[in-house]
This record gives sequence, C-alpha cells and structure tokens, in this order.
Amino acid sequence: MFAMLGTLMFCSKLVMQVLPNIHLVGMLVMVYTVVFRAKALIPIYLYILLEGIFGGFSPWWVPYLYVWTVLWGITMLLPRHMPKPVAAIVYPAVCCLHGLSFGILYAPAQALMYGLDLRGMLTWIAMGFSFDVTHAISNLCMGVLILPLSQLLKKLCRQTNI
Repeated sequence: MFAMLGTLMFCSKLVMQVLPNIHLVGMLVMVYTVVFRAKALIPIYLYILLEGIFGGFSPWWVPYLYVWTVLWGITMLLPRHMPKPVAAIVYPAVCCLHGLSFGILYAPAQALMYGLDLRGMLTWIAMGFSFDVTHAISNLCMGVLILPLSQLLKKLCRQTNI
C-alpha cells in the first residue's frame, strides 16, 4: 500500500507539472502523516526516490531529502485529535506556509552546493519568491482536501484492517 501511495504522489506531480509549483504533494504528505504518522515516511521517501530516478539525482534533488520531511515533522507535531473545525483551518494553513517557505527551506542546500554566501542565498530566495507565493496559494487550495481525505483514508484502513 505504501508503494502505491508514494507512486500516487509521484504520478500526481508528473500530471500537474505543466503548472509550476501547483501539485498535490504537500497535501498528500499531510494526509499520509495524519493517517499513518511515522510510517508516512515510507511513501514520502519512495516519492523522493522516484523523483531522483526519473528526474535525475542532480543538485535540484538533494533538498528533497529534507524539505518534505519538514512538512511531515510539523504535521507530526500537530495534535492528533484536533477538533474538525480547527483541523479544517490548521491543515490548509500549515500546507500553505510550507509552500511559502519552500524556497527558504531549499536555499541552504543550494547555497552549499553552489558556494553562495549569505547575500547570494538571500538573493536566490528573493528571486524565487513569486514561485513560493504561487506554491503557497496552490497548497492552500489543495489543503482543504487534507481533512476529508484523511478521514476517508482512515475509514478505508479500518474497513480493510490495515
């Protein structure tokens, strides 16, 4: 099942790649984490592996090793039994903030690999900010699906004894 979930993440991004920084990955990371907790790392890292296999294990890929784990970690820190009205606001907000901070999270690895100083790294972040805003808006829109999809996935797992 985790192989299928990781592949779903990869295929969903592949299908949506014509739209820059608009994808389901952040939403799916949060759904998997809400439902499977620590085991969500399995489909997350399978997704990262597939990105490397099909996109090349080049410098753009290295930050993926930790950027998605940050979202997983933040989601793990959220209360497990949050009231649904609160979760309906918190989940999309967290997903949105991750999209907005994507360039900031990505920048340290890029700075190390390309020998950027602090000024160069800050310039790199500023140059990509419009993409981060698009990413944030997309994640906010996709984030409204986190609560209903996590409830559905929990129900399906109970019914199939997973």
